[in-house]
Amino acid sequence: MSNPLADRLRPNTIAEVFGQQHLLGENKALRKIIESGKIPNLIFYGPSGVGKTTVANIIAKVSGKKLFRLNATTATTADIKDIILNLGTIEAAGGILLYLDEIQYFNKKQQQILLQYIENGDITLIASTTENPFFYVYNAILSRSSVFEFKPLTFTDISAALERAVKILKAETEHNIIVEPLALEKIARSAAGDVRRALNTLELCVLTGTQKNGDTVVDDQLTEQFLAGNSVRYDRDGDEHYDIISAYQKSMRGSDPDAAVFYLARLLEAGDIMSACRRLLVCANEDVGLAYPQIIPIVKAAVDTALQVGLPEARIPLANAVILVALSPKSATAHDAINAAMQDVANGLSGNVPRQLQNKHFDGADCENPGQNYKYPHSYKNHYVVQQYLPDTVKNKKYYNFGDNATEQKFADYWKKIKGE
Repeated sequence: MSNPLADRLRPNTIAEVFGQQHLLGENKALRKIIESGKIPNLIFYGPSGVGKTTVANIIAKVSGKKLFRLNATTATTADIKDIILNLGTIEAAGGILLYLDEIQYFNKKQQQILLQYIENGDITLIASTTENPFFYVYNAILSRSSVFEFKPLTFTDISAALERAVKILKAETEHNIIVEPLALEKIARSAAGDVRRALNTLELCVLTGTQKNGDTVVDDQLTEQFLAGNSVRYDRDGDEHYDIISAYQKSMRGSDPDAAVFYLARLLEAGDIMSACRRLLVCANEDVGLAYPQIIPIVKAAVDTALQVGLPEARIPLANAVILVALSPKSATAHDAINAAMQDVANGLSGNVPRQLQNKHFDGADCENPGQNYKYPHSYKNHYVVQQYLPDTVKNKKYYNFGDNATEQKFADYWKKIKGE
């Protein structure tokens, strides 16, 4: 019983895993992969305590490969090379499966060392990360891996895990344990989708429970003592962590500074400063944009300051920036323009660059209209001259439309004057 409760309860089969039914339910992709026994390179991402390591352990058992584990927060290049030395040995005759936790902490060189071995199949990689791998994992590894997102467990999933844990604790101690329903509910809801956190809290409550008539009793008053430090993250409605991130950006977009700073506090209390900074930068560009373009370097400076000073002081520059974004005028014109243009490109409307804009300055003998014929705008009045810039396939398209805010309307008036409209 020296191991934490979460380790003692770790499932050994897919059927015992709580949650992640979008991946592990009947006929779901990841479950089919596991049941086939033919394991490709995999990347699991999602918050802590949602089953990434558990599923990796189950896969290792069915793979028939020699399992090695590394945590990228502490592993070195020498650790990787030590694993590679096992290739071709009798012990690793079936191949090597490497479970690499927190892969986002491996630098590019370390990831590149692994690349040649996962590419030829000598090493099968299962990597996990709490960060979006498309931002933090080397592209060459991403392209050779299947990515699966693990989501926070629901209140129902965690409640079921806690009920199972109580039964196991009774069997281990040969002692009757009574966890009051309200206490169990509070533990489940306070976990914010993290089953490990819920199990650890339950174990502490049982160890310090009140002794009544030979029974160990855990009531909601005792539970509150262990949850006091997590009061901000306590969510009676069972909202998931990603819902908070979504609400954070939508509150800024919706010009509600009170809600925006509240969700910022939720993120910072959870220690998720990176999500707070990333969404703040996105919102400044996507939702304020050209209505107040000066906000972009202001928010970037606030984020840089926050990351440099760290928590708890980081809360101040971030609060300044979040409130500024919430109070600023809004415009999605740039966002809409680039989306429309990218859609046309994706639909195959790229076309040829107009001759006057091409980088070549001579024509072949068969050219009907020789000469580049580029008009240099600075040679004309107001530094503007009419000429075709878009390819013929989209030459009449209009991607950008002036917003109705003061800044963009000033631009609109200026260009109407320049163009003589």
